[in-house]
Amino acid sequence: MTSTTTPDFEVAVLGAGFGGINAGVQLRKAGIENFVIIDKWDKVGGTWNANRYPGVAVDIPSFIYSFSYAQKGDWSRLFAPGAELQRYAEEIVDAHGLRPKLRLNTRITGARFDEAADLWRATTDSGEITARFVIAGVGGLEVPNLPDIPGVDSFAGTVLHTAKWDHSVDLAGKRVAVIGTGASALQLIPEIAKVSAHLTVFQRTPIWVAPKPDFAPGPLTRFVLGNRVLRYPLRAAGMAGVELGVGAGMLAGRRMMPLIRGAEALLKLWMRTQVEDKRTREKLTPKYLLGCKRPSMHNEYFKTYNLPHVNLVTEPIEKITPDAVVTDDGTERAIDVLVCATGFKVMAKGSTPPFSTRGRDGIDLNEYWEQHRYQAYQGVTVPKFPNLFLTIGPYAYAPGSYLVLIESTTKHTIRVITESLRRGATRAEVRQEPHDRYFAQMLERVARTPIMTPACHGSNTYYLNHQGDAAAFRPTTTVEMRWWNKHFPLSDYRFTRTPAQLTESRTA
Repeated sequence: MTSTTTPDFEVAVLGAGFGGINAGVQLRKAGIENFVIIDKWDKVGGTWNANRYPGVAVDIPSFIYSFSYAQKGDWSRLFAPGAELQRYAEEIVDAHGLRPKLRLNTRITGARFDEAADLWRATTDSGEITARFVIAGVGGLEVPNLPDIPGVDSFAGTVLHTAKWDHSVDLAGKRVAVIGTGASALQLIPEIAKVSAHLTVFQRTPIWVAPKPDFAPGPLTRFVLGNRVLRYPLRAAGMAGVELGVGAGMLAGRRMMPLIRGAEALLKLWMRTQVEDKRTREKLTPKYLLGCKRPSMHNEYFKTYNLPHVNLVTEPIEKITPDAVVTDDGTERAIDVLVCATGFKVMAKGSTPPFSTRGRDGIDLNEYWEQHRYQAYQGVTVPKFPNLFLTIGPYAYAPGSYLVLIESTTKHTIRVITESLRRGATRAEVRQEPHDRYFAQMLERVARTPIMTPACHGSNTYYLNHQGDAAAFRPTTTVEMRWWNKHFPLSDYRFTRTPAQLTESRTA
């Protein structure tokens, strides 16, 4: 029989980026077929569909930045460009028969937990969708962070953001200003310099940059990457290298200080071979410890500042006028196009997820985090929000490949959902004690890392949010992250069934 306690779907996956796609793959592997994947875009791919700015590419080798069950040997480059990663997402959707599960061009405007029926009611711009369980596959880099600068709304020229790029805008012969020098800016700035008449880069915080060992794979590389036996140890070694390079300084920075300082010295020596002007080199050299924020790689970024029509400005911006950017020293620089490479809101109100999400007693998730600090058990679940699972929640990301993280947290989610189905439970909610224990453990571990010390002051790292917590960073190794998301005690969850469901089962 049907009733208000019977949802449209067993699982609703919010987002069709890599997180949502992987959730669909894992649900099918677990034998769960009644699910839907919802996304506001007209294509899958998430970040790699939204970010289409010139030069966009992955900053981790492609054979690592790929799912364990969808390895391939025909990448066009060792570090694949964004459009190729979007196509990779399409390939996974087709290979695993997920196309019928997609509901694209559908924007989620809110979600609330119906306590009487133990289901989630998601409102969309095309109607309501109900589901027993919700997997929020909304990435951490979802809501663009627009610059809060006086007069920015008065600019009469063209304004672009890296996450909302308009390729119909021709930058040839234009005076362009770029605000920001993060990972996206590193890729974008050299491309703009190739076509613009003049480029001014406004830098608030320099970033550690290393050379990028990127190349188009030849026959031997394609053979190795295409061979499962040979690819496995290469992938394992690559993942260990990424974890050591990205995570070592953050996890064990105090013990590895000599090694980190040595790496900094090598990067500075390399910079001397790239940037001709000494004063420009000084401006581009970070004063904070390597590892305080995610470093990046690029082979052309530094050389761009040798070009006569490229100017690096480190004075703070005072305001923006209809046709210029004015810095605190009074200098006015006329521009035609303003490019905001200012990143995303990370672990901030309205960004994770970017819509109202109300759990038990009508509590809003973003409001809960604002009041109680950002926290989630294993980065996946939060008390008072039953049947809701996050792909990238607070303290989820151990430094390394995001796709390894996504697989790990989703396995956690599938384990809880399948246990609920096995027990005939309609509600699964993490218990308060293990949740609080995990949060306390994360705070204690983070306190031992350099990220909370003066060595990282001035880094402007997105790992630290507005509350002063490193909520976007899990201070563990990737191995530990994977282990605990796979082997957490099921007793850390409370599995129950509503009286309405019990009555329904007896009368059915």
